[in-house]
Amino acid sequence: MYTAIIVGFILAVLWFIEKVGGTPMVIRPIVVSPIVGLALGDLKTGLLIGATLELVFMGAIQIGGAVPPDVLVGSGLGTAFAIMNGQGADVALALALPIAVVAQSLKVIVFIMRSWFMDFALKLAGDANIKGLHILNIAGLLLQCIMYFVVTFIAIAVGADAVESIIASIPEGIMGGLKIAGGLLPAVGFALLLQPMLTSKNIIYFIIGFAFVAYLNLPVLAVTIFAIGIAYVVCFDRAESKGVVKKDGMEELFDE
Repeated sequence: MYTAIIVGFILAVLWFIEKVGGTPMVIRPIVVSPIVGLALGDLKTGLLIGATLELVFMGAIQIGGAVPPDVLVGSGLGTAFAIMNGQGADVALALALPIAVVAQSLKVIVFIMRSWFMDFALKLAGDANIKGLHILNIAGLLLQCIMYFVVTFIAIAVGADAVESIIASIPEGIMGGLKIAGGLLPAVGFALLLQPMLTSKNIIYFIIGFAFVAYLNLPVLAVTIFAIGIAYVVCFDRAESKGVVKKDGMEELFDE
């Protein structure tokens, strides 16, 4: 019961901070999982799960009306169940994605409920009632915070024993398959992220990075440093060669 309360409270608070703090990215798995792990007494597992899930959900960002799988609930509950059952990152990877997809549907329901107040919000805006708009916005955020707390509390309080029993009853061969699938998920996440990015102009950078890792055996940090250097050259040196210069903090285009 204590675990359900503390994890639910963590997710609700992180969501509230995310929305009132100008989107500081505190609902990403790399933040959520270590905090949940620390609260449950296993920071090391939380860090490992968070870093792994961040690769899976790297491209899951809400843009406009598109609602991606809920990474907050997926990473929070996935981490909690993995730590509570002692199965580690492999089980967290297997659980996080389906949990995130289910939570996505619940979040859409909350969005629909919040849309009921749009007429009232328009009335407040017409009356220039700024204080009323702030209160209405906070009320809507608190409604979603309550949703996160309730969903997390019920999932852990009711589902912890069920999840533990299910995991214990899974044959070793199937569990091995889940672990393999979990290892593939980060690659799938990167593939989904790269799919809209790879064009004839920038695919060469992907090929260079692949060559660095596959043939030169460079670590991720070294490849990242090379990528930063390439990005600097592309963004600044190439821009200057095309006639874009900075003047008084502004960019100005001139003909060569």
